[in-house]
Amino acid sequence: MNRVFVCSCFGVTEEQVRSHADAGACTPRQIASACKAGTDCGGCVRRIQALLGRGSCPRRRLIDQGEPPLTTELPEAA
Repeated sequence: MNRVFVCSCFGVTEEQVRSHADAGACTPRQIASACKAGTDCGGCVRRIQALLGRGSCPRRRLIDQGEPPLTTELPEAA
């Protein structure tokens, strides 16, 4: 398995960022809350922004309609 690290400070991969985004983290701050990426040196924040894209967050629309956010546990980095 080929891992591409986004945050070398905390060993967070692109796959983990995407998983957190799929679970409802729509901003770099929400990604940081989920896995600490972007909270140390800050060098990965622009990459996280790029991975999140500028499109709408599918979970955000559901949350705005009163649906509870997803609270799934995601695997830690190996």
